[in-house]
Amino acid sequence: MRQIIQPGPAAPERIRWVEAHGRRFAMPLAAGLPLLEAVRRGFAAMGFTSGVVTVDGLVLGPFAYVMPALSKTPEHAAFYSDTFRPAGVTRVETGAMTFGLRDGAPFFHCHALWTEADGKTSGGHILPDDTVLAEAITVPALGLDGADFATAPDPETNFKLFGPVAVPFSGASREGRYFALRVGPNTDFTTALEEFCAERGIRRAVIHGGVGSTIGAHFGDGRIVENFATEVAIQAGVVEPVQGGHAAQIDVALVDFTGAMAQGRLRRGDNPVLMTFELVLEAL
Repeated sequence: MRQIIQPGPAAPERIRWVEAHGRRFAMPLAAGLPLLEAVRRGFAAMGFTSGVVTVDGLVLGPFAYVMPALSKTPEHAAFYSDTFRPAGVTRVETGAMTFGLRDGAPFFHCHALWTEADGKTSGGHILPDDTVLAEAITVPALGLDGADFATAPDPETNFKLFGPVAVPFSGASREGRYFALRVGPNTDFTTALEEFCAERGIRRAVIHGGVGSTIGAHFGDGRIVENFATEVAIQAGVVEPVQGGHAAQIDVALVDFTGAMAQGRLRRGDNPVLMTFELVLEAL
């Protein structure tokens, strides 16, 4: 399986997880607000401090983003590009967001594909502090009760990354069985989720959110993204029972460090994580 050498030692725990309750809801986002503040208000109105959001259809302006890039130093296996600020409004085609805390303040991690005002299609990592909603919209969201996503230094990758942390239950939701997850580098993504479900007796699960990176991408239809540095958003995903175990069916959208974009279903057992992958898994 493909691997990328990271600057630090690999932690023995390749999946970090916290079990929690959760609630799916429709989140209204108001025009004219910074995207980070609009999402914070949406979660707070339901009593949540963390969760995931589907960002399909967002209309943004001003808008700022970065793309994956090669690292210029040995401190990181890959890095980010300079910041891009396209003029006019940008319309998001598809994407996913993880919302949580960075240094105790609201923060998000969001990857998407979009079309800019001049018709250019692109994708990457949306910057929380420099992006404003140009139009009001209501989007699907899921809030977590009993778990937060919070950033912390990660010695393996030398980045500050989102990961799940246990927090006291607030009573915002007592519904369901949800798992906030982070999958670490050089771990096959689909296999990790299949084994996670099997070990916990989860017969079937649905993925909510899903933001991260893979080492290139191998799709089920035979297409291959060779460039190793990507930014990926999950569009839909399930882990289902099959004879002898489980099978993860995960549809993604991604951009690589050259700006090339791709969408499709990941081939099982053939897509290791590059830096990180965070998501919420709902046991059904």
